[in-house]
Amino acid sequence: MLPATLRKNQPTEYKVRIFVGFLFLVVVFLVGLAYVLYHQKLLQRAYFEKIKFNKAKREMKIFNIAGDIVIRGNLGTTIGYDKVHPCLPSDTRQDGSICFEWMERSRLYMQLYELDSEIQCYNLQWMGLSTGVDPTDCFDMSPASGYWYGGGQLAESTFQLGKANHDFAPFVTGKIETNRWGNILKRYFINSRGAAIVIDNSTPLYVSIRNNTVNNKKELCLKAKYDDFTFVNRITPLPQLNYSICTATNMTKLHSFMAEKKLWDGLRPEESNIIHSLLTEPLWEITAATKHDFFEEAVSNYTYDVIGLGFLKQGHVLLNEFWQEHIGDFTVDEERFPKFQETIEIMHRRGFRIVFTIQPFISTESKNFAEAVKKRLLVSERFSDRRIPALTRYKSLQSAGVLDMTNNNTVPWLVDKLKTLLSTFKFDAYYLDLGVAYNMPHYYQCEKPLINPDQYKTYFINSLQNTVNIFGVNSAIERPKTPTFVSLPMFESSWNGLRKVIPTVLTYGLVGYPFLIPGAVGGDYQSTEGIGDTSFNSSFIMKLPDKDLYIRWLQLATFLPVIHFTHSPNNYGDDSLLEMAKEMTLLRQQTVTPALKKYVGVALEYGMPLVRPLWMLDANDASCHAVTDEFSIGDDIIVAPILHAGVKERDVYLPAGVWKDGIDKSLRKGSRWIHDYRVEQDQIAYFIKMPDDTRF
Repeated sequence: MLPATLRKNQPTEYKVRIFVGFLFLVVVFLVGLAYVLYHQKLLQRAYFEKIKFNKAKREMKIFNIAGDIVIRGNLGTTIGYDKVHPCLPSDTRQDGSICFEWMERSRLYMQLYELDSEIQCYNLQWMGLSTGVDPTDCFDMSPASGYWYGGGQLAESTFQLGKANHDFAPFVTGKIETNRWGNILKRYFINSRGAAIVIDNSTPLYVSIRNNTVNNKKELCLKAKYDDFTFVNRITPLPQLNYSICTATNMTKLHSFMAEKKLWDGLRPEESNIIHSLLTEPLWEITAATKHDFFEEAVSNYTYDVIGLGFLKQGHVLLNEFWQEHIGDFTVDEERFPKFQETIEIMHRRGFRIVFTIQPFISTESKNFAEAVKKRLLVSERFSDRRIPALTRYKSLQSAGVLDMTNNNTVPWLVDKLKTLLSTFKFDAYYLDLGVAYNMPHYYQCEKPLINPDQYKTYFINSLQNTVNIFGVNSAIERPKTPTFVSLPMFESSWNGLRKVIPTVLTYGLVGYPFLIPGAVGGDYQSTEGIGDTSFNSSFIMKLPDKDLYIRWLQLATFLPVIHFTHSPNNYGDDSLLEMAKEMTLLRQQTVTPALKKYVGVALEYGMPLVRPLWMLDANDASCHAVTDEFSIGDDIIVAPILHAGVKERDVYLPAGVWKDGIDKSLRKGSRWIHDYRVEQDQIAYFIKMPDDTRF
């Protein structure tokens, strides 16, 4: 039995021991923490002052000149190996690049180049060193990292990339009904925090936008990967991912700096007139489901009915490819158009400009097919001796060859036929219907290797641009020479189709295409959901669109660069619709067209779009980044259309400033929401920018 004194001191002694033990654990923890932090600091070094890069985890943060994080990335996600080494002297570069290597897997070069006192850019280049390691970098798209935009039209038809969700897919043009990306693309992405990513054209690029299952964050991922179709022609033995990240303190300033400038270079006065004519006059597209429905009398009657409207100008008349007997004839079908020279003269006297649609496809039934095969003017089968043409399908064509525009003999052959046609029928221009990447034969082979099938479009456009007048193109990866306009993809005649228009216009303007032709008022084809795609390829609406849909579509189209019709407003036999159409025409003439003309000069000089997202008015207003169903014409007019059936109210956001209500003419203060704003069926919400000191 312990002495009483010991029994009395026992609790105190235990407390001391516990306290000492606790202190020991704290010291061990602090030493361990200091060790970990020290090594993390060693691993996460600052490069070029503004990049922090953890080599082991391959985590990267880039800061702007103000010290704010503008982009976060996880690099080399497919390496599967943590140990990093400095590159061998033989692999280093003498251009200021920093070089890392993950043994026998990948090598990374990072380089700084400053474009401006406020713009810094960093080039990152991954070189694959073994098969099966496709270089892949992912960038945080969580709300904390801001909103992301660019690239092109997504299958989800959203302006904000963060609302999309799809696995890796080749970054080539397609139809959003079946593919991930639309008909116009640019390897350019930008976020609201002031960071932009530009990917080199030589990279065999795959892109995904999806949730990372590890950190549960949405990510934009870039991958370099060869395949057997989209990136089959290997520039390097193993894929390389080559891109640049540019930063600034202001998103709008960054985009303005990155935009292509001097679009007027080489523009002739008559070409400038084409731009203004498209902004001021409608585009009338005459189309049909089959060539048997497309004949001379139908064309003549269509233009006569347009004149009968009285309040809409004549404008351009676009004839689809059925003016030929067989696609690729490049001669007018004399059986269906026996007096077409006279008909075109009559249409010219009525005030119309005539545009013929041509395609790079030669039907196997065309008289030109055998000649093209004999002269080896067609894209050939990849594993053949170039004498066997590669065949494909497109729209109404079930079997066709594709002109090889990389062949030096093909271009003069085609130009000769197009010039002969033009001199015979005296029409005004050609419209190039080029299809998308997936319309090329799968095992295509050109005289000159293509980086990807989309490069074919650039060859085709550039080969004809300086020899014949080109009115527009329907697919591109590089901006055609001004004044050529670029068409939006076809939209189904539905409310869902209407809601796709604004995100697509905003995206295409953002990626460098200011001169756009929207789809037809009411939609380009009837929605066939649930019964198969029976009419999409015909580019023809078999019946009138829903009247309410047509009205809301016409109101939106009034504020877009070109107003495009297949169905005239008088087809409905509705006096109230005609009256509304007259009011929209007057509004376009008096208010919209002057604003569009004003910003044509800005587009030609600085590459900025005519139709803009609200954040271009105020890059620091978070609400402007979130709005995707409004747009502005330059800085002058904000438009907020109705996009849902039966709706007569909507919320409207106005950026900073004083705005004049287009409906009731009241003045409204900006930097705020207007909730439950009333818009009747014959109205559209729009607001005109006023001087900040304006008061009634």
